[in-house]
Amino acid sequence: MTKPAPFLQLQQDQPELVDAYERFASLAHEAGPLSDRERRLVKLAFAIATASEGATHSHTRQALEAGIGVADLRHVAFLAATTTGFPVTMRALSWIHDVADDD
Repeated sequence: MTKPAPFLQLQQDQPELVDAYERFASLAHEAGPLSDRERRLVKLAFAIATASEGATHSHTRQALEAGIGVADLRHVAFLAATTTGFPVTMRALSWIHDVADDD
């Protein structure tokens, strides 16, 4: 997975900070009964709901690398419409396809 330049710069400048963050993320990922697939879709949903373009790109990349199909990622965006609004869904689809169309 190609990480964004700002993350790579932070990793270079503050390796201990990034290492601690990644350890925490790994522990949180494994802390409960959800499957890897479920966790990845939930994290994409959180990224969409918080309007984070970077996180949506990141979780889209990670989901695709884990073998989750674009149709599944689009479905997560569709589900956002009734909770967060149709414009959020359209924005999310755009962000998902920023990454998915590169593949």
